[in-house]
Amino acid sequence: MMNMYQAFATDLNQLLNGARAVRITVPGYMPLSVEEIGSSGEGYRLVSLCHYGEQNGDLMRDPDIVFLFHNVPDGMAAEPVSFWNDYLGIVQEVYRYDEAGKHTHVLPTLKQDLTEFAESWFANLKDQGFFASTAVREILSS
Repeated sequence: MMNMYQAFATDLNQLLNGARAVRITVPGYMPLSVEEIGSSGEGYRLVSLCHYGEQNGDLMRDPDIVFLFHNVPDGMAAEPVSFWNDYLGIVQEVYRYDEAGKHTHVLPTLKQDLTEFAESWFANLKDQGFFASTAVREILSS
């Protein structure tokens, strides 16, 4: 699984390309937002990968996966730690946290499910052209 997390880190950093937040548009698909959203209670970088739709004037996550970055011996790894889909009313968190924001428990089945979903989503994003030089990139925060 660590190789997959390293691939996620590489892909997210490629999409961000040095920015803190970008919106990437490919004709025929919902725009993709990639954004550094802060850090975990343990000080690790958090990055959101999200498609936003709109319903009754409200932005709706469809889906949003948050990745937690951490150092590994041969680079960076990005582990998917949460999943949101506002249309379906789904909020899933891999870890449970204490009052200080440090994780205390893990849900291993959800962790595996999110990893598999993220792997499939990245493959789809590549097939759809979000990694291509023809994709329109709007830097929202540098």
